[in-house]
Amino acid sequence: MIRPACLLAFSAALLPATLLFATPSLAQSAEKGKAAFAQCAACHGTKPGEKKMGPTLAGVVGRKAGTLAGLTAPSQALAKFGKTWTAKDLNAFLTAPAKLVPGTRMVIAVPDATRRADIIAYLATLK
Repeated sequence: MIRPACLLAFSAALLPATLLFATPSLAQSAEKGKAAFAQCAACHGTKPGEKKMGPTLAGVVGRKAGTLAGLTAPSQALAKFGKTWTAKDLNAFLTAPAKLVPGTRMVIAVPDATRRADIIAYLATLK
């Protein structure tokens, strides 16, 4: 019979490993993400101030949504969303943009979780 105290200690020992695999920003490949980002590059730049159809994603991780200066038509939906982009929020957004931010102009989703995590790892390298 397993005692509750032993089970609790065992569960606590496994928690960090569980978080490692459940968090999209950890243990991913920014190099693979850069390659996967090629499809995103048609609309999004990677350098500060780079203007394309969508905003530059330089510095997107840690930036408040909808606040990038210099956009000709900033997204009202993203400004209303108003959160600071974290790996968790980017993961949800790339999974189903309109579900997380109703009214967003972003219509392309990334259904593959590994590919999404790699793209987010790459975005985190852009300053």
